[in-house]
Amino acid sequence: MSSHITPSRSAIPRLAMVLVPLALLLASFVWIASIDPLRNFNNGAPAVEALTIERTVLDETGISLLIRAGGSEPTIIAQVAVDDAFWTFSQEPAGPIARGDTAWLRIPYPWIAGEAHLINLLSNTGTGFEHEIAVALATPKVTANQLGPQALVGAIVGLLPVALGLMFFPAMRSAGPAGINFLLALTVGLLAFLLIDMTGEALEFAEESAAMFQGSAMVWLAALASFLLLMAVGRWRGTPAGIALAFYIALGIGLHNFGEGLAIGAAFAVGSAGLGTFLVLGFALHNVTEGIGIAAPMLKAKPPLWTFPALVLLAGGPAILGIWMGSLAYAPQWTALALAIGAGAILQVIVEVTSYMMRQNGDGQKSLFSPEVMSGFLVGIAFMYVTAAIIKI
Repeated sequence: MSSHITPSRSAIPRLAMVLVPLALLLASFVWIASIDPLRNFNNGAPAVEALTIERTVLDETGISLLIRAGGSEPTIIAQVAVDDAFWTFSQEPAGPIARGDTAWLRIPYPWIAGEAHLINLLSNTGTGFEHEIAVALATPKVTANQLGPQALVGAIVGLLPVALGLMFFPAMRSAGPAGINFLLALTVGLLAFLLIDMTGEALEFAEESAAMFQGSAMVWLAALASFLLLMAVGRWRGTPAGIALAFYIALGIGLHNFGEGLAIGAAFAVGSAGLGTFLVLGFALHNVTEGIGIAAPMLKAKPPLWTFPALVLLAGGPAILGIWMGSLAYAPQWTALALAIGAGAILQVIVEVTSYMMRQNGDGQKSLFSPEVMSGFLVGIAFMYVTAAIIKI
């Protein structure tokens, strides 16, 4: 029997097969731009203008707005009206604002604490963009002295509840097979709630972002990419279980807490953080179950002591980073992106924990409908739902 070996093509012809279509594609774009095929349809209508106000700062100098242009042509701010009166303003940087660029508008307006103010930005074409300040309050200034208290809040809502949840690990080890199934299902339940909650919050922030970011599409694509990437990494060396699965759960929860921290930090940045003691306690209670969920896959393992502080830092530490970043540089599109990535990570963990539970029972999908699994799943969702009602403001 003879074998036929096809000679491989040389590198140059293969390279030409890629470069020639690329060159033709570039030439086509240049040709289309040069002939401007739509110029005969121009009826003199002005270019489409879009403007998004991403941040509002109120201080002793007046009102400052961070704006992002999203129209088809550069936007020129010609006039600014506050409460139906035109005011002088300055722009940094000055000049037309290109599509996708940002600029700060400084308005020396004597705002009144507790009052509502309506701002109207007028472009050179006469298009108006309204922005309402529902309750005027001085925007907190970020200083080194504030980072410590913000870190304390992040530790209370992130690190502390995860650590308290992990402290149940010794007691959980005495659970029998039915108890372990209940705890694993409890983990899936709380993760399912986090998935739905994070996706909803991500879409809300996406609606506030500039249209050019394609908010809802960005959220779904980022979540899908996060899910697929983590699934590929997790299955690279087999199916995760035990301590490895616990770290994946901690990673997913950590991404959720990062997004949660961004939202809290953004509230600090705009001076609307109603974080009273009751609300902080609500956050802590809401997140205690996360530590229990992280511990559940390790009940049959013997994790070294360093595992527990590492899991606490991975799951709770991002809350501190989120608060810092949210208070320093808040923008709705980046918060939406972070929450979407976290949602994808949570979905990956749900798949892995469910798969792990099915393997442990050895009876496939049958175990998923057992009384202990169904009750654990529903208890997890119910607990997260009830405690979430405390922290929704």
